[in-house]
Amino acid sequence: MKLIRLKYTKWYNISKDGLSKNNPIVVAVLGICSALAITNKVDNAIAMGIGVTFVIMASSATVSLIRRFIPSKVRMVTYMVIISSFVIAFQMFIDAFFPAIAAALGPYLGLIITNCIVMGRAEAFAVKNPVRYTLVDGFANGLGYMYVIVSISAVRELLAFGTILNYQILPDSFPTWTVMAIAPGGFFVLGLFIWLIRDVTKNYEFS
Repeated sequence: MKLIRLKYTKWYNISKDGLSKNNPIVVAVLGICSALAITNKVDNAIAMGIGVTFVIMASSATVSLIRRFIPSKVRMVTYMVIISSFVIAFQMFIDAFFPAIAAALGPYLGLIITNCIVMGRAEAFAVKNPVRYTLVDGFANGLGYMYVIVSISAVRELLAFGTILNYQILPDSFPTWTVMAIAPGGFFVLGLFIWLIRDVTKNYEFS
């Protein structure tokens, strides 16, 4: 019973770490490029969040499986090959079934390969832990990334277009904020989210 309790405690701590304590965007301040570029529409943010979560989980699990066979001198190159394979697979899926979203995301979908969150989880966690914990860590970090960018995109889409998921929410008379459709608007909303979440969680970098 004690062993089971310890196991679930570790799963809980790993999940909490990715979702809040070390949230990849709000706390670690990673993945900012996509958080600014593709969060003007909620559907784009959801697609990017799903893609990043899938790639983190799949690549981290693969790294965990073969970690004892990866020479230390080529580990970063190995990570890149593994990550890029899963990114290409996800990109092909989006291109085939959701071409409009693929066109809206443009090069940022392929740039998941260079996302520091994905590489960071492979180097910091997957190479040191078994697959079962790696999957939990990957899911938590992906979900932590996803809920932040979806929240940002909900604010931006509503103010920029008066819609959520392309459904009209605000009346046509509402004066839309053009700045929210471009990167500076995303930077402003992201800054507010970082401030609010850190203030609520009392997670101050220099406290």
